[in-house]
Amino acid sequence: MAPMPENTCMAEKKSPLEEDKKTKAKKSKGQTWAKEGPRDPFEMLDSLPEEKQQEIQKALHLFSLGQGPPKTLQEARGHKYNFWDTQPVPKIDEEVTSQGSIESERSNVREAPYSLPQGFIWDTLNLDKQEQVRELCDFLNENYIDEDDNTLRFHYSPQFLLWALCPPGWQSQWHCGVRVNSSQKLVGFISAVPSTVQIFDTEMKMVEVNILCVHKKLRFKRVAPVLIKEITRRVHKQGIFQAIYSTSAVLPKPIASSRSWHRSLNPRKLIELNFSSLTNKMTLQRAIKLNRLPETTKTAGLRPMIEQDVPMVHELLREHLKVFHLSPVLTQEDVQHWLLPQDSVIDTYVVENINGPVTDLVSFYTQPSSVLNHPVHKSLKAACALYCISKATPLQQLMEDILIICKAKGYDVFSAMDIMDNNTFLESLKFRIGDVCKQYYLYNWRCPDIATDKVAIVLK
Repeated sequence: MAPMPENTCMAEKKSPLEEDKKTKAKKSKGQTWAKEGPRDPFEMLDSLPEEKQQEIQKALHLFSLGQGPPKTLQEARGHKYNFWDTQPVPKIDEEVTSQGSIESERSNVREAPYSLPQGFIWDTLNLDKQEQVRELCDFLNENYIDEDDNTLRFHYSPQFLLWALCPPGWQSQWHCGVRVNSSQKLVGFISAVPSTVQIFDTEMKMVEVNILCVHKKLRFKRVAPVLIKEITRRVHKQGIFQAIYSTSAVLPKPIASSRSWHRSLNPRKLIELNFSSLTNKMTLQRAIKLNRLPETTKTAGLRPMIEQDVPMVHELLREHLKVFHLSPVLTQEDVQHWLLPQDSVIDTYVVENINGPVTDLVSFYTQPSSVLNHPVHKSLKAACALYCISKATPLQQLMEDILIICKAKGYDVFSAMDIMDNNTFLESLKFRIGDVCKQYYLYNWRCPDIATDKVAIVLK
């Protein structure tokens, strides 16, 4: 999920795309052909060469990094949260020893949508329509930033978005967009999907809020807080008053945090992209040798999950997730949606015992990124761990087999967070710690801090 900003009001009352200037430039005698009024900034920037647009975008992004929410708890203690201080979330230094809702359920929820600046309108995207799915893909692929230096950008496919945004019980009104009124151009989006979550010994229905994105040319107009308030209103209308979300920024107040780890499958490419780096004593050839994997897998009975496995996989997950303090509560329908393999979206491998039952499971989703401004490479293909469950097979052996499979399928890197039991294989399988530290948050619910290895939710 993109970092959530802390301001709630717009900087200007009118959009720079729609506001007319009070004065018009005077025409000289030789400029009788000149167009009246100001040019649309989108039109002006879009008329520039793509390379120049990317340079401007990178400069704006790097400028914004120093103005965004803090990335550490120490920075957060001295930060003023204008938006989050108005929300039902614990204060950044609040000591929480019990759990419960912060704000009581509302009997009357605001009917009218929150106001947008002049020239913008709300729009509910209909993901049953292929053209709107494609439009959302294009918008995210052009604007959703992956890395802080703006060298990588997530690349979403229609199939991935339908998987991520349309699980069992999904609601169209929770796919909330903002458009420019005059052109109908999509310039903002936020989503929520239904989820049942177990927090310590409490099970509750809530939503997972994800994919908050604002057009790269509107980043400083404080559109994001209005998106957050509007998706909150829409969720409240359905009688749901809690949410879970994550971001790399430190906001009030994380209940848990985790760190990304990466296992190189294509060392040469990752080094050329500066995704990985060579230490003083490491050469490229040594790095390639260090990350070499066996040619074949070891685990007997390892195969892709099929639909007939759903009941056994559901039971395997149910038993596995019981020991964690923050975990999803999944139905068989959820398991079928989230884990049944879809090409270039989600892969799940199971180990089938000789007597028939499924004993082990590894699932991962595919997250490709576009590579910007590189002379050779245009994309990066990452596999991201979802669930790794080992009952009969040593987890390290099972994960090494999955790495072998991923390398054979053309993945460049395998990524995992240090949650659940993942720490038992990360270092031994030569994963390297990454830069991303993900914070987990609950909206309108306070609870004691949760240890990283007691977290079992992967927010896509």
